[in-house]
Amino acid sequence: MAAEPIPNEPLSYDDDPAFPLHRGGKLEVRSTIRVRDKDDLSLAYTPGVARVCTAIAEHPELAYDYTWTSKVVAVVTDGTAVLGLGDIGPAASMPVMEGKALLFKEFAGVDSVPIALSTTDVDEIVDTVIRMAPSFGGINLEDISAPRCFEIEDRLRAALDIPVFHDDQHGTAIVALSALTNAARLIGKPLSELRAVVAGAGASGIAVSQILINAGIGDIALSDSKGLIYEGRDGLNPIKQRIAAITNRSRLKGSTEEALRGADVFIGLSGSTVRESCIATMSSNAIVFALSNPTPEVHPEVARRHAKVVATGRSDFPNQINNVLAFPGIFKGAFEVRSHSITENMKLAAATAIADIVGDDLSPDYVIPSPFDERVAPAVTAAVAAQARADGVSRI
Repeated sequence: MAAEPIPNEPLSYDDDPAFPLHRGGKLEVRSTIRVRDKDDLSLAYTPGVARVCTAIAEHPELAYDYTWTSKVVAVVTDGTAVLGLGDIGPAASMPVMEGKALLFKEFAGVDSVPIALSTTDVDEIVDTVIRMAPSFGGINLEDISAPRCFEIEDRLRAALDIPVFHDDQHGTAIVALSALTNAARLIGKPLSELRAVVAGAGASGIAVSQILINAGIGDIALSDSKGLIYEGRDGLNPIKQRIAAITNRSRLKGSTEEALRGADVFIGLSGSTVRESCIATMSSNAIVFALSNPTPEVHPEVARRHAKVVATGRSDFPNQINNVLAFPGIFKGAFEVRSHSITENMKLAAATAIADIVGDDLSPDYVIPSPFDERVAPAVTAAVAAQARADGVSRI
């Protein structure tokens, strides 16, 4: 006879190594000065601090020099689109937001604070971030579901004079462009001659399509759960209407798989699956980026039977499209020149800097550098800072 379960027995997760690593959280706050005696205390706090406060009140720009606001990012989420887990809420999102802050620090030395908001209302999110913005030098929006994420970012960019960056959109787009730039170089075709198909019209799919257009790709067809997006298709929201106006010049209709016939590039950001027989209909020397996690749209080993270059979002296969290649250096570069914003040209500059790291080592299994390549963050930082100055959005 089976033993009766013990009521209210505490759960134990110690057999899973992820739980001990996360116990107590992954972050802490440390002071940058020592308070060893009353003289130190009088300078760090009252009365000395009052002189600094008064100076900032008279000259607000001094806050960039005499507080942390010029170098700290707020990592903001509402928990509605967390990794591949979906809408799990703000409390459950915190391990990911702490992880994001950890990556900022480890890869570029940038400090950040994870903030999970207990609201999904667009107006409330925008208002909350605007109200807390004086405490930070930049805003990294994270894991907010589409299409709300587009409006939230647009409104915050318009309201604030500090960088606002939705990493699910632009981080993915920048790294994907970097990898595609090198993949195109490998197969001997310029971007302007490539025809791409992007599966998924959420935050990442829209942003990837937009940056590829800005970079000069030949043509791109984007699909959602109802099929290919084209001008005049019924039921398109305003975001999809805008992307329809600048994509799919051939006005292809039907499914993603039908559009793959003869296509040079497939980029999957949808969580769906694509049959091997459809990958086989792509052009010779095809490029396949199956980026959904944890299950790519097509298994990389299957895709390699028909494609010259294959990339995924996973670390256990070559050519990982990982946002950590982009966002730490982007914010560090923006902070170095105290940029008002992150422009489209700054994103393109970051993509070029990442792609250039590969150099002459380019191969089918190496079109994008490793996240642990120590050259990446400094290269992105320098490129973004220089482009901010060129675009006229830097303060220094």
